[in-house]
Amino acid sequence: MKTRISALAALALSASALPAIAAEVERLDHGVIVTPDSGPAEQLRVLVYGDGRFRVSAVPDEGFDLPESLMVTEQPDGDFTLTESGGMVTIATPTATAEVRLADGHVRFLDSAGTVLLDEAGRGAFRPVTIEGEDFVAISQQFNRGTDEGIYGLGQHQNGQMNYNGEDVELAQHNMDIAVPFLVSTRGYGLLWDNESITRFGDPRAPQLVGAGSKDAGLTVTTDGKPGWQAEYYLGDDLAVRQVEPAINYQFIRDQAKWPEAAKAGTIATPESGQNTAGISAQKQKVVWTGTVRPDVTGTHKFRLYSSSYVKVFANGEEVLDRWRQNWNPWFHNFELPMTAGQPVELKIEWEPNQGYIALYGSDPLPEADRHSVWLSSEVGKGIDYYFVAGVGSIDGAIAGYRALTGKAVMLPKWAYGFWQSRQRYDTQDQLLDVLRTYRERRIPIDNIVLDWRYWEDPKWGSHEFDASRFADPDRMVDEVHALDGNIMISVWPKFYPDTEYGKQLDEQGFLYRRPLEAGQKDWVGPGYANTFYNPYTKDARDLYFKQIDESLVSKGFDAWWLDAVEPDWHSNLSIEERKYQMGPTARGPGAAVFNSYPLIHALGFAENLREAQPDKRPFILTRSGFGGIQRASSALWSGDVAARWDDLRDQISAGVNLSMSGIPNWTHDIGGFSVEDRYTQQDPAHQDEWRELNLRWFQFGQWTPLFRSHGEFPFREVYELAQDDRPMYDAMIGALEERYRLMPYIYSVAADTYWRDGSIMRGLAMDFAGDRRVWDIDDQYLFGKAFLVAPVTEFEAREREVYLPAGADWYDWRSGAFHRGGQAITAAAARESIPVFVRAGSIVPTGPAIQHTGEQPGGPVVLHVFTGADGAFNWHEDEGTTRSYEQGKRSEIPLQWDEASGTLTIGARQGEFDGMAAKRAVSVRFHGPGRAVTPDFGENDEYSLVYDGSPLTVRRK
Repeated sequence: MKTRISALAALALSASALPAIAAEVERLDHGVIVTPDSGPAEQLRVLVYGDGRFRVSAVPDEGFDLPESLMVTEQPDGDFTLTESGGMVTIATPTATAEVRLADGHVRFLDSAGTVLLDEAGRGAFRPVTIEGEDFVAISQQFNRGTDEGIYGLGQHQNGQMNYNGEDVELAQHNMDIAVPFLVSTRGYGLLWDNESITRFGDPRAPQLVGAGSKDAGLTVTTDGKPGWQAEYYLGDDLAVRQVEPAINYQFIRDQAKWPEAAKAGTIATPESGQNTAGISAQKQKVVWTGTVRPDVTGTHKFRLYSSSYVKVFANGEEVLDRWRQNWNPWFHNFELPMTAGQPVELKIEWEPNQGYIALYGSDPLPEADRHSVWLSSEVGKGIDYYFVAGVGSIDGAIAGYRALTGKAVMLPKWAYGFWQSRQRYDTQDQLLDVLRTYRERRIPIDNIVLDWRYWEDPKWGSHEFDASRFADPDRMVDEVHALDGNIMISVWPKFYPDTEYGKQLDEQGFLYRRPLEAGQKDWVGPGYANTFYNPYTKDARDLYFKQIDESLVSKGFDAWWLDAVEPDWHSNLSIEERKYQMGPTARGPGAAVFNSYPLIHALGFAENLREAQPDKRPFILTRSGFGGIQRASSALWSGDVAARWDDLRDQISAGVNLSMSGIPNWTHDIGGFSVEDRYTQQDPAHQDEWRELNLRWFQFGQWTPLFRSHGEFPFREVYELAQDDRPMYDAMIGALEERYRLMPYIYSVAADTYWRDGSIMRGLAMDFAGDRRVWDIDDQYLFGKAFLVAPVTEFEAREREVYLPAGADWYDWRSGAFHRGGQAITAAAARESIPVFVRAGSIVPTGPAIQHTGEQPGGPVVLHVFTGADGAFNWHEDEGTTRSYEQGKRSEIPLQWDEASGTLTIGARQGEFDGMAAKRAVSVRFHGPGRAVTPDFGENDEYSLVYDGSPLTVRRK
């Protein structure tokens, strides 16, 4: 039903001096369309998607010609009231209200108490954009100008950014960066920006190259008073070239042609790395750029250095950046400089190229109110389209609303939360099996082993065929893994050599991207082969892609699927323009319009087909990139091919936390870092202590992340390889593994909570302690579930670190049992063999028996650890663990409740059941109190021992 409402004289209040409004209002079944009196939007539509959830669409022309959302699966629904008064249309649900100003289409959202949560600033103009003959608009919308709220989410990014208020973030899929256009706020709301093109949060302007012509960056660069950078190129210790250059820009493959001829060094071949590299320099190279940089505007200037290999940046002689990254996978490193208009700063960049990439970008300061706002801008669209989610005062509520829109975070198999061993790569069937056998022989707990890429013959990428000379009997390999109580994941790519049989099948149906082939690009394997990716933007393409995998691999019994390079990344270090062009055309439009959505539609197609092929098995997919809604695709994400450096370890903390706060709960990372500096790969004794400590610290972090997974290039990452001749390290790693498995009842319950209650495993401190402003910007601590506070160590040879214990709770040191009041920073001990972990008072933590894999002793004894000092509750969850029977409610949940005043633990009545459930369980209790510091004891406690048969019990602390 549609009803046209007159909005002329009735909305021109005599008490005001406002002119009469000529806007029109059209009521819909689930919302309203407003044609405002003025402003860039010709029409604006607000739809209700349930209590507290609204969709806002603003278009430059009449009609809402917007693409169907890939992220959102929910349909408009829910009760609301529509009123019109004072020049406003109000659409109200019980927990939140949307108000539309008829004069200009301005929208704001309020909670049930009338507090403004999200408020549009002036709507930006729709800038016409034509791509491959199709008309689009570039769009931008600012909210909450001048805000002081904490802002999180936006996917996974690699610059140590936790709270995004005042930050700039580019949402563009990359090997190590995951674009998810959803954010949450300490005000207790979420915002989902429904656009698939490259999007910017913060400054809507693209950063500019810093150089002679960089006035758009608010900076000028001179050398001896003349425009440009002085560039000095060295071969060995000899200066080969000195010249003035307008900008520092060797960012992409195409830019290498600018390299001065006299400064070129030959290359020598390198061992297989599996990535885009032509070798290393035969001579040591160095480039030094110096320049006098003058700002036009006073304030904090933001710089982004895109680089690989070794680079340092100095400002007025002070080092402000020191980074290394593998050459085939450069990325941005951010730094900021406070600068005064007209006052020069001497910048120096020292770089060892080694066939690498570099470019320096900058931007001048925004006005403070703009800098501190919620501002989203996209390159390509048909209009503005976003969803507001009221969290009813909490970030958890906002995430629940996001999942109501985009899909539940479906459960992964229980074994996924055990330990995974991986390597780049197991070259033969025997190598893989020998590793798993060794784990079992040494009694090192493990659940999953991973077969990475190139198990095929080199010229047959996309054939899904094993190289028989190295994998003589893959069926037997899978069977033996299972006989060893393990699971096996296999890497499958969307990449094809076009002359393979499967490549031809896809190409005949028009399901391969042709432009990478037309560009004549070759990959890095052997002599280099022409290659492309399949185009997943039609169901027929997705179905054929899976059919090929089904007939070749699914039938062999593999347990999980590693979808690698799904950005898509068919050739590293192409420019963004080249990537966008080569991603098209698609059924949804040119590549620029769908740039960020490939990993979502690819994973969804795979998951949906896998569920049909194996209806009784719980699917598991690991994918390198993601997009809004990927949590419904049985998918975990990982942080890509990060480097093995201390600063990269630290960056993973905020990367994982913000991905979790984007509504995607299952995440992992390459323990130890994927790519390794030569000083480690050469196993130089001078650097071995640091290599081991880096891996140990990363391993300790991995123990307390959703998925516990070791992976990387040489040196090998198996526990017994890393800790050779280092017994304390070996014991610490085994101890971390054993503790992880002891905690499995807690971990799996927290994981199940992501499905049943829209919870999160890895939690930003602001999720639980938003009232404590000190936690908002902490980027190296987080919560693991609601009980544990984890503080990884990210500096070499650090043996203590500062830990902030949030106000609003008291805390126990997990290692020593020492009690601390919240709201204070403490210096925590951090011996090489352990990291600081604390437990919130009021927590109930169920732990299990010592096991070697998650399928062992499913009905084994459980110890409930009660950390007294506050009331607490926990839902202890169990299910069969590998099937989809949980979707039919086949599970057990036992509510646990601690009452501080009475000193009573209540083990509630068991709710539900599942096949194979133990009818009775041996349960004992350990009480932890502030008066007595004790280390965790996972053994059964005879003092408080009972048999639980599903009926409620109470245990009173003595």
